[in-house]
Amino acid sequence: MIPVTEFRQFSEQQPAFRVLKPWWDVFTDYLSVAMLMIGVFGCTLQVMQDKIICLPKRVQPSQNHSSVSNVSQAVASTTPLPPPKPSPSNPVTVEMKGLKTDLDLQQYSFINQMCYERALHWYAKYFPYLVLIHTLVFMLCSNFWFKFPGSSSKIEHFISILGKCFDSPWTTRALSEVSGEDSEEKDSRKNNMSRSNTTQSGPEGSLVNSQSLKSIPEKFVVDKSTAGALDKKEGEQAKALFEKVKKFRLHVEEGDILYAMYVRQTVLKVIKFLIIIAYNSALVSKVQFTVDCNVDIQDMTGYKNFSCNHTMAHLFSKLSFCYLCFVSIYGLTCLYTLYWLFYRSLKEYSFEYVRQETGIDDIPDVKNDFAFMLHMIDQYDPLYSKRFAVFLSEVSENKLKQLNLNNEWTPDKLRQKLQTNAHNRLELPLIMLSGLPDTVFEITELQSLKLEIIKNVMIPATIAQLDNLQELSLHQCSVKIHSAALSFLKENLKVLSVKFDDMRELPPWMYGLRNLEELYLVGSLSHDISRNVTLESLRDLKSLKILSIKSNVSKIPQAVVDVSSHLQKMCIHNDGTKLVMLNNLKKMTNLTELELVHCDLERIPHAVFSLLSLQELDLKENNLKSIEEIVSFQHLRKLTVLKLWHNSITYIPEHIKKLTSLERLSFSHNKIEVLPSHLFLCNKIRYLDLSYNDIRFIPPEIGVLQSLQYFSITCNKVESLPDELYFCKKLKTLKIGKNSLSVLSPKIGNLLFLSYLDVKGNHFEILPPELGDCRALKRAGLVVEDALFETLPSDVREQMKTE
Repeated sequence: MIPVTEFRQFSEQQPAFRVLKPWWDVFTDYLSVAMLMIGVFGCTLQVMQDKIICLPKRVQPSQNHSSVSNVSQAVASTTPLPPPKPSPSNPVTVEMKGLKTDLDLQQYSFINQMCYERALHWYAKYFPYLVLIHTLVFMLCSNFWFKFPGSSSKIEHFISILGKCFDSPWTTRALSEVSGEDSEEKDSRKNNMSRSNTTQSGPEGSLVNSQSLKSIPEKFVVDKSTAGALDKKEGEQAKALFEKVKKFRLHVEEGDILYAMYVRQTVLKVIKFLIIIAYNSALVSKVQFTVDCNVDIQDMTGYKNFSCNHTMAHLFSKLSFCYLCFVSIYGLTCLYTLYWLFYRSLKEYSFEYVRQETGIDDIPDVKNDFAFMLHMIDQYDPLYSKRFAVFLSEVSENKLKQLNLNNEWTPDKLRQKLQTNAHNRLELPLIMLSGLPDTVFEITELQSLKLEIIKNVMIPATIAQLDNLQELSLHQCSVKIHSAALSFLKENLKVLSVKFDDMRELPPWMYGLRNLEELYLVGSLSHDISRNVTLESLRDLKSLKILSIKSNVSKIPQAVVDVSSHLQKMCIHNDGTKLVMLNNLKKMTNLTELELVHCDLERIPHAVFSLLSLQELDLKENNLKSIEEIVSFQHLRKLTVLKLWHNSITYIPEHIKKLTSLERLSFSHNKIEVLPSHLFLCNKIRYLDLSYNDIRFIPPEIGVLQSLQYFSITCNKVESLPDELYFCKKLKTLKIGKNSLSVLSPKIGNLLFLSYLDVKGNHFEILPPELGDCRALKRAGLVVEDALFETLPSDVREQMKTE
C-alpha cells in the first residue's frame, strides 16, 4: 500500500510558515489529507485487487428454426455435454454442477480486461485517480504562495524578522515599561479620562490633552534601576532589528503580490470545487455493481455477451459520496475565505488597538503586502502583531538608542571631554551622536552644553540637575523639550546659540526664555523674514542684550526693533546679500556695539549717526569706497572703536581728525595710498591697523600717538620709518613685515614694552643690537628670518631665548 507520507512534498512548507496559515487553511489542509487518503486507498485497491469479474451470458434457443445448421450450432454452443461416465481409469469423486463454458484462465483474464476497458464507465475506472489528482491540485494551490520565488522571499524575510522581534528582550522590556501598569492604575486612569470627557469640554479638556502629550517624552528617560536588564549585545541586536524592519517595510509596502497571489489561489480553489461538485454529482450514479459487456471476441472465446461484476463498485460508491462531502466542506471554507478577503480592505492595517493598549501612540499604520501579512498573523495569534509593532515605533527606537547611549557614554567618559570655551565657561561638546545621553545631567559642574549634528534631541526634566548651566549651543539639531525642562531654562539660561540649515530647526520654545541675555542665530533665512511669525515673538525676550544673526537678511527684522529698548549689541553677518532699509537702526538708541558684516554696503548708513550710545562700529567686508560721511561720527561722543577693514577705501578724509574719542581704528585690507597727517590728531588711539594697503610713507606726526600700543603696516610699500615712531614708548606690538624697508633704526631700543615685532619680508641686512634693550621682547615674539636673527650679538640672542 502506498504511504501518505510519499505525497508530503506537495504540501510541505517550513514549520515557521504556520504563523501565516489561518484556521481555514489549517482546516482545509486536514480535509486535503482526508481526501488524499481516499484517493490513495482507492488507487491501492485498483492495483492490488481484481477490478472486474465477467461470465458469459446464456443465450435462449431461437424460435425460428430456419436451418438445421443454426440449430445444431446453437445447441453445440449452449447445451452442456453429458457428464463423463465413471471408469476405473477416470473415477469421479465430486459431482460438477453449473454451466460449463470450456474457457480457461487466460481467456477469463482476457475477457475481464476487455470488459473493463470497453464496458465499464470511465468514472468508475478512474475515480480514485481523479480524487488523487484533484487533492494534489488543492494542496498545490494552498501552498503555492509559499513556494513562488517572488512571494516566498518576502515571506521568509518577514517570518525571520517576526521571530526575532517576538523573542527580542527589548520587546518584552518595552511593553512592560510602557504599558506595564497595575490594573488599578489603568482603571483609575480610564475613570479620570472618562470624567474629563464628560464633565470637561473646552479649555480644561485641551489642557488634559496637552498634559498627556507632554508626558510622552518622559518615556525617553531610561530608568536607571532597570538599565542593566538589557546588556550591550542585546541592545545592538535590537538596534539592528529596527533597521531591518524599516528597510523591510519600505520594500514590502511597494507592492501587493502576496495579496494578489493569495486571492488568485483561493479563487482557483473555488472554481475547482464547483467543477468537481458539478461533474461528480452527475457521474456518481455510473458506479454500478453489475455491468453488461458486449464485445466482439466470439472468435477467440466463443462468447459475445457477458455479465460482469465490478468488485469495488459498492466501496467506490460510498467513497465518492464521502469525497463529495469533503469537497463540499472544502469549497464552503474557500467561499468563507473569499468573503474574508473582500468584505474589508486587507491592504491597510491599523495598530489602533495596540496604540490604545500599550500607550505607544506613534506606531504607524501600514499598507499593501505588509498589511496583508499582519492580517494573516492576527488570525494565528494577535500577540505577534503587538510585539512586532514595538519595532515600528519611533518612540521605542529612540528609547533603545537612549539606553545604548547611556551605556556608551558614562559620566566619567563625558568628564574627559570637558573644556573651557570662549566665554570662559566649562563646556561639554557632543558631536554627531544618535541622541543626548541621560548621563550628561549627572555632570552638575557643567556650565555650557554644545550639541552639534544630533537629530531628535529630547531635553528631559532632569536638566534641572545642572544648577550651573548658563549656555546652550544647538548646531544643526532638531530639539524637543519637556515642559519642566523649559521652565528651568527660562530661569537659568543666559546664552543660546542656534545654527540651522532649515527654519524648522529653530526651536519655537527659545522665544520664551525670558532671562536670555545673548542669542546667536546662524543659518539661511528667507528674504521676508520681517514677516516671519516665529521671530515676531523676540519681544518676549525682555533680558536680551546681544543679538547676532548670521544669515542672508535683506532688511533688519521688525522683531529686532521690538527689543531695541534693551538691546546693547547687534551683529548682522550676511552672505553678500545687500542690506537695505536701515532706518530701523534709529530706534535702537541704547545700542553700544553694531556689526554689519558682508552686507554689500556702498556708503556708511546715515541711520548709524543717530546711535548716540554707540561705542563700537564694525563695517567689515562691504563695498565701501568713500567714507566722506565719517565727519558725522563726531556726534557720536562715545565711539571708541571703528573698523572699516576689508573694503575698497582709497583714501582717508581729513575729517577723521574730529573723531577725537577713537581708541581703536582699523583700515586694513583696503586700497589706501596716502596717510593724512590729520589722522594722528586722534591722539587717544591705542590700536591702529593699516596693514594690506598701498601706503608708501608714514608721516612723522605719528609720534603724537603717545597712547599707541598696537601698530601694523604689514604688506604695504613703506621704504622707511620715521624716527618719531619710536616716541610711542607704550608700543607693545609693531608689525612692519612685507614692506620695502632696508634699515631698522637703533632707536627701536626706546620701546621698552615691545613684546611682539614682525620684520619678516623686508630688505634688512642686519638687526640693530639695541633690540636687546627691549627687555619684553623674546624670541617667540620676534618674527624674522633665521639668518637675520643670527646677526644679533650672541648675548642679545641668549637674552631673547631665555624665558
